[in-house]
Amino acid sequence: MTMEAFASSVEKLLGHALLQSFVRLGELTLVIRPQAYADAMRTLRDHPDCRFEQLIDLCGMDYRDYGDGAWDGARFAVVVHVLSLTHNRRVRVRVFCPDDDLPVVTSMIDLWPAANWFEREAFDLYGIVFEGHPDLRRILTDYGFIGHPFRKDFPLSGHVEMRYDPVQQRVIYQPVSIEPREVTPRIVRDESYGAGR
Repeated sequence: MTMEAFASSVEKLLGHALLQSFVRLGELTLVIRPQAYADAMRTLRDHPDCRFEQLIDLCGMDYRDYGDGAWDGARFAVVVHVLSLTHNRRVRVRVFCPDDDLPVVTSMIDLWPAANWFEREAFDLYGIVFEGHPDLRRILTDYGFIGHPFRKDFPLSGHVEMRYDPVQQRVIYQPVSIEPREVTPRIVRDESYGAGR
């Protein structure tokens, strides 16, 4: 089956759950309605024409200021890559979180247990909440960490810094003491570089 025929088949199969589909770099991308995300993913996993048995990646995305500010859609999205071993195909699925202030989508753990740590990472780094996740807690940052460091509005130096206090004999947190500054690299150009080759 050609990629175009497969894309057409999946479009018919998902129906109203599908917002958009396109082929880029030889891979089909499906943009799914957030309300239909769980059902659409179950269809992709279970339907005999799809059989995407394996979730190979899941990540968060922050579209704030995307396209130099031209983006006017939802800010946060979850992107999932699934693999069909049966049909030797990959599909990328994107679902946008309907609320920018509290980004929430359905957890995929019931369908693919491998989603567990991927969803925890997206929660930790982007603040995306996965409804139905049995153990949604930070996985890469410290439990006392404030904010979500992959959000585009997160300050480059963070909110707090930690250091060991020899008097208290423990690690303490304190407000960031680094003065924000812009560093412009000095470029040295050697006009004769590579000329003798």
